[in-house]
Amino acid sequence: MNPLRGARLLAPALRILLSSAAAIAAAAPVVAQAVDPALSPVIVTATRTPERSFDLPAAVDRIDAAAIRAGQFEVNLSESLQAVPGASVQSRQNYAQDLQISIRGFGARSSFGVRGVRLYSDGIPGTMPDGQGQFSQFDLGSADHIEVLRGPFSALYGNSSGGVIAVFTEDAPPGRTFAAGADYGSFGTTRYSLKAEGGDAGFNYVLDAAHFQTGGYRDHSSAERNNFNAKLRIDLGRDSTLTLIANAIETPFVQDPLGLTRAQLSADPSQAGTGALQFNTRKSLAQEQTGAIYERRLSDTDEFQETLYAGHRATVQFQAIPLVTEKSPLSPGGVIDLDRTFWGSDSHVADRREIGGTELQTTLGVSYDDLQEERQSYLNYAGGEDGVAGALRLAEGNHVYDIDEYLQTQWDPDARWRLTAGVRNSVVDLASHDQLGRGNSGVRYGAVDPVAGVTFKAASGVNLYAAYGKGFETPTLNDLAYRSTDGSVPGLNLTLVPARSNNYEAGIKTMGAWYRVDLDAFYTKTVDELAVLSSASGRSVFHNIPETLRRGAELAVEADGAHGFSGRLAYTYLHAVVGEQYETCPTSPCKPAAAKPVAAGNYLPAVPMHALYAGVTWAHPATGFSATLEAQARAQIFADDRNSAAAASYRVENLRFGWVQERHGWRFSEFARVDNLADRAYVGSVIVNDSNSRFFEPEPGRTFGILFTVARHSPAE
Repeated sequence: MNPLRGARLLAPALRILLSSAAAIAAAAPVVAQAVDPALSPVIVTATRTPERSFDLPAAVDRIDAAAIRAGQFEVNLSESLQAVPGASVQSRQNYAQDLQISIRGFGARSSFGVRGVRLYSDGIPGTMPDGQGQFSQFDLGSADHIEVLRGPFSALYGNSSGGVIAVFTEDAPPGRTFAAGADYGSFGTTRYSLKAEGGDAGFNYVLDAAHFQTGGYRDHSSAERNNFNAKLRIDLGRDSTLTLIANAIETPFVQDPLGLTRAQLSADPSQAGTGALQFNTRKSLAQEQTGAIYERRLSDTDEFQETLYAGHRATVQFQAIPLVTEKSPLSPGGVIDLDRTFWGSDSHVADRREIGGTELQTTLGVSYDDLQEERQSYLNYAGGEDGVAGALRLAEGNHVYDIDEYLQTQWDPDARWRLTAGVRNSVVDLASHDQLGRGNSGVRYGAVDPVAGVTFKAASGVNLYAAYGKGFETPTLNDLAYRSTDGSVPGLNLTLVPARSNNYEAGIKTMGAWYRVDLDAFYTKTVDELAVLSSASGRSVFHNIPETLRRGAELAVEADGAHGFSGRLAYTYLHAVVGEQYETCPTSPCKPAAAKPVAAGNYLPAVPMHALYAGVTWAHPATGFSATLEAQARAQIFADDRNSAAAASYRVENLRFGWVQERHGWRFSEFARVDNLADRAYVGSVIVNDSNSRFFEPEPGRTFGILFTVARHSPAE
């Protein structure tokens, strides 16, 4: 796409931003440096070096530990990220499926895991080289903060970077701390946690373990999860540190209630979907991961960082495939068994120096990620019994790797301007070997993605910025898996090509001693976006849509007012429409030439046009009491590319309150929360393009929770 055309499409939003800036600038004197209020976060996501988000030409938000933990169950990212504009993170009330995560519509169509959004935990990717990611290893109980990056600069993180979500484990304060927590909620929900941490000269450690269990709101939706996270930082001398990270998760056979049809939703939203009980739909998961980060100061101007990681993930999932379908000799069966081994590295050098009285910062790096997958499928019946693994139907070995080189630079030519640019070259290679003798196949993708942005300090506490970048998203192994819905055409779907996007963004950031306001407008055109062409018999065949257009605006307001009041508001407007596409194929095997074209202009599924969050907190330091009232509202979301079904708009209100007491090194907290105060019935998420119209995943009515923690801190001697 012509960049000038994209700029013209942003022109109305730019005029609004510029007029707002002019009004503020007229009332404030120009100074060399902006003020530094307490609300200004320090972030690392956009440039890989600590920078204030206020000074970056990017839309980026940071959620700190207090917001992650105060009165929260610390189980799902949806608890913490609801207050981030542009990010849609929905709990499915189904722990057999990942959260429905999208950023500016990227990732909304994902039918398995998280795609279109890069995930990181302590610098280690939770996104595999094919672009498929999982967040389950993210441990919120020991998280220091979460960063969410949106827009053009996300492309600097490689394949499938419609946005970036990064979780960072806390560092222990000096001394020793031991903490325990117990949480109880509706539907038999419990969470127990233990944490030990300590820090002294040259040594810092954090150990965190948690057990979560719930009976679930819906029938056949009970779940159990065990998490462990450890971080150890060792100072190896004055100029180098080594950080070791290990985490593990286990979820033994979590039940899957499946989605509901419109009729089932109306009759009883708490029921399980068709086939869930008959086939005992469920999922088990076990993952172990380790990593090491070595940092060394090479000189007064140069720093080096090396990250290494490795892990193993085993998943078994039982699906509800009708027996008449499974008995076909071409059916892949209803039990999926995945065994994945992965490892990778990231090495980069950062240089920061003054040249001619101006500051220049440059980062040069290379990354490699590798995934070995053993995929097997079985029938979901044996000996007349359903819901048990039967005969083997599919056995294949898959290998995916990527190798990327990236360069980022930042230059401050004077006190009012900052120029930021970068480029990333990516190569993604996928190969598949059918162990049942049906042949081998493979494909290689590549892209060079540049980004650039400029920040202008219009006045004290007022920054304007604009940015442009290209991005790409490869088909995942799941997208490539099938060429036909009846299994008559074996092998990878090598007709798929990567989606490529042009991203434009402009914004204004203002802040003072007690407030911060971020406002941005964006426009994205994506060609060859990946979507479901046909879904039946347990198979989904994907194709490329000619184009998808996204335009919108995001507003974030944060305030720390007088008399103990503070608040946050986040609003997102997103108009996302698709170009020409194809509805479900009338013939099988599915061939694009046989499909009926759908008129351009259909709305992107699972993406609300409007989303609003507003929360206000009142705290009384003398007593340790605090209360938070929050409201969320979201426009309707479509359930499929044809826009044939939709989940209605909704609004909900939540309340949480509690006390914190500190005395002689002890800290106690007691919180209570009530969610969905008005007891409204609504659908929180949809299963996009479900072949049986089982789209809807309802949320519960009014729910309750109580949360207790106790901690003992011994200061360093």
